[in-house]
Amino acid sequence: MISNGMDKKVETTLYLFFNIVCSIVIVLLNKWVYVHVGFPNITLTFIHFTITFLGLYICHNLNVFKVKSVPIADILPLALTFCGFVVFTNLSLQNNTVGTYQLAKVMTTPCIILMQMYFYEKKFTLQVKLTLIPITLGVITNFYYDIQFNYLGTFYAALGVIITSLYQVWVSQKQHELQMDAMQLLYYQAPVSAALLLLAIPILEPLPTTWSRSWTVIELAMVLASGCIAFFVNLSIYWIIGNTSPLTYNMVGHLKFCLTLLGAFVLFEDPLHFNQIIGITLTVAGVTLYAHVKLKEQSVRTSKTLEEGEKKKLIS
Repeated sequence: MISNGMDKKVETTLYLFFNIVCSIVIVLLNKWVYVHVGFPNITLTFIHFTITFLGLYICHNLNVFKVKSVPIADILPLALTFCGFVVFTNLSLQNNTVGTYQLAKVMTTPCIILMQMYFYEKKFTLQVKLTLIPITLGVITNFYYDIQFNYLGTFYAALGVIITSLYQVWVSQKQHELQMDAMQLLYYQAPVSAALLLLAIPILEPLPTTWSRSWTVIELAMVLASGCIAFFVNLSIYWIIGNTSPLTYNMVGHLKFCLTLLGAFVLFEDPLHFNQIIGITLTVAGVTLYAHVKLKEQSVRTSKTLEEGEKKKLIS
């Protein structure tokens, strides 16, 4: 039992680390593609979903997982929010600095808490709720003083946060509801999402301009690399949320924030206003407090479980 518990912890830690690395790489790759190539957002997202499905198809043929039959109607809401989540977060990245884009994603945590409280009747302690104050203030401060602040970028970021929060809550719910693992669910959801985007591309993006352009080998390699990394990001997101919780994924994922900021500063020379540094400090402080509170709560729950187990042994 102890060995299995330790194996699970090691596996979870490896997935979290892998997701952090892939997520940072894809943010920087996508930003490079937007800045240096001007690649259309929805078309890039379609490529991501297509490569994700092809990767899963290969895994299925190699017997890495078994396909489980499920009605498309059960997958459609997840596919729609997945499209919205990727498209609007990419639009946020396209219209904001990398730092502001990454910081906006921190607001997913308070948004998930509010959704779970009001729509799923999940309870959170007062301490957890209080940690959201510095996080929210920090994000708002950074946005306000961002040198590239614009209403369109803010609008995309806000929509991205709301749809991402809904998507992550539903991923967790659907995996348990349909009794499907990460690969099984994503195997259905990725092609449905790609099909939905394929319908939207001719209406929303200039296809002739995209395909008639003379592409360099480096540009094509960057787009392809972005799609391959997206496969690993999507897969690890599903595994983490299904085996932990949407909130755990978000809080551990905030490590990406600081590392991505560093990458943006080095690669894109994104400037930082002094007041933005204050906002970032507030956000990091809130995230640190949250992690401390959750670890404390987990420790208390573990102690209670052990005590109950000992009592049952004595009674028997």
